[in-house]
Amino acid sequence: MGTLNYDSRITVELDDRTLAHLQLVIWSKLRRGEHFSFTWTVESATPRRTSVWCAPNIPMVFEYDQSEPAELNPRWMELLTKSANSGAGLRLLPEPEPGS
Repeated sequence: MGTLNYDSRITVELDDRTLAHLQLVIWSKLRRGEHFSFTWTVESATPRRTSVWCAPNIPMVFEYDQSEPAELNPRWMELLTKSANSGAGLRLLPEPEPGS
């Protein structure tokens, strides 16, 4: 499990594969100076939904447990990017099969 640290105040644990896909989508938008929301749900005994505002001036740190990068699923990247470009903002979507 890796972690995403947002503004030194919020930390969420995600598997390295998910984190790698999110990192590329988030950095692509921030590199272009785009602002957007990012919402995720943590499933636990008491499920919690968190939503943050992503902007180029807010620090984000992606930390991975594995030293080797995950192989990326282009279809998942496309779906996450569409989500990030929507009015609802980036949402953590399940990974589709690569050819679907």
